[in-house]
Amino acid sequence: MAEKLVLDDDRFFDPDPTVRTIARELYAAVKDLPLVSPHGHVDPQLFAENQPFPDPAELIIIPDHYIFRMLYSQGIPLESLGVPTIDGTPVETDHRKIWQIFGEHFHLFAGTPTGVWLAHELSIVFGVKVKLTGGTAPEIYDHIQRQLQTPAFRPRALFDRFNIALLTTTDAAEATLEAHQAIRASGWHGNVIPCFRPDGVVNLAHPDWRENIAALGKVSRTNIGSYRAYIQALEERRTFFKSMGAVSTDHGVSTPYTHRLPAKEVETIFQRGLKGRASPADAEAFTAHMLMELARMSVEDGLVMQIHPGSFRSHNQAIYERFGANRGGDIPTATEYTRNLHELLNAYGNDPRFRLVLFTLDESTFSRELAPLAGHYPALRLGAPWWFHDSIEGMTRFRERVTGRAGIYNTAGFTDDTQAFPSVPARHDLARRIDANFLAGKVARHVIDPSDAREMIKALSYDLAIQTYRLSASE
Repeated sequence: MAEKLVLDDDRFFDPDPTVRTIARELYAAVKDLPLVSPHGHVDPQLFAENQPFPDPAELIIIPDHYIFRMLYSQGIPLESLGVPTIDGTPVETDHRKIWQIFGEHFHLFAGTPTGVWLAHELSIVFGVKVKLTGGTAPEIYDHIQRQLQTPAFRPRALFDRFNIALLTTTDAAEATLEAHQAIRASGWHGNVIPCFRPDGVVNLAHPDWRENIAALGKVSRTNIGSYRAYIQALEERRTFFKSMGAVSTDHGVSTPYTHRLPAKEVETIFQRGLKGRASPADAEAFTAHMLMELARMSVEDGLVMQIHPGSFRSHNQAIYERFGANRGGDIPTATEYTRNLHELLNAYGNDPRFRLVLFTLDESTFSRELAPLAGHYPALRLGAPWWFHDSIEGMTRFRERVTGRAGIYNTAGFTDDTQAFPSVPARHDLARRIDANFLAGKVARHVIDPSDAREMIKALSYDLAIQTYRLSASE
């Protein structure tokens, strides 16, 4: 017989009964608070069209690199998982076969955050009663497929069911935001807003940089033949994004190195870029300069600036060439913040108009650099454990290493950073449980009292995200 899928009410809490009891009470106080998702990658087209999700594989497996990178690491070709190729060569189109492979290898996710999220999705979102295995995969597929055809499982209905107060997408600087405009025009009340991400027009080393610049010029109605025109185009787009509800910008960089270049030098580098002659050194210098410029823009227009450095993108060249970027081949690198951000923080870190949220893939920097920086500069907040560290252990280490130097109120609350829409409530639930458990340990050791803990768990679950991204509590 199939083994039952059971989620214990005290999951992820400490086995010590004193801590567990306190954690249970703290979690109960926040488990039903609205979800604020100010940093994510869900496609806004889902909500613009509000069409039924095609099937379980298309919804859960194919778009989620958290899932298929693990399967690929065990020798399962991405083609067999239906991941589309950039050259259009064939991949598996029988989504039942894809789901069957997933079921047969579901044990690989045991003990991982992905396994935790998936258990929550299957049990709580879809009402699955048995564990996913090769044997149960067909019946679970059919069960989810039947639900996906009902109105209750359309994107907007799930958005409301998940109690999402705000969901931010991530959109290129040259994006037209047509999906966001369609959402607004539909009259639906769901609060889905864009986030301005200009990486494709900032990174001179991006293979499509010149094409992206042309697209930026088109949507901003600007002839970008000079650096000055380029800056004007970016400022115009930021104004447009704000008019569509945006509250933040997002910047994925190799390093957080910041340095303002002389006007003549930056123009020379920009012109080399337009001619396709920019060197790696040009790209590094230009990005460092643009982080300064983008921070200056944030001071002026109020958009919260997010920087997440330290990823060696597309490390697996063969996968990149066949499937493109964001296919599970991005690997963390060591990252330095204190010296790299010195110029930017000295220019803007004391300005009350500026807000900077830092994410990291290098845990060694939490206590050595990031917590001391956030514990001093008024403009700085620390983003939640990100990507490779959004696990039970990673979130616990974050709290342990950061709280002593920066407290909790110099952190940005929780951000789920997901592309897989059904996992949004699972990720928030995990974070709330881990934070409740962390605070319960502090109460049990009499570091904080119960009333402090109750205020802190609400802050971590809801208030800090609202405050960091300058939202109103009604959003």
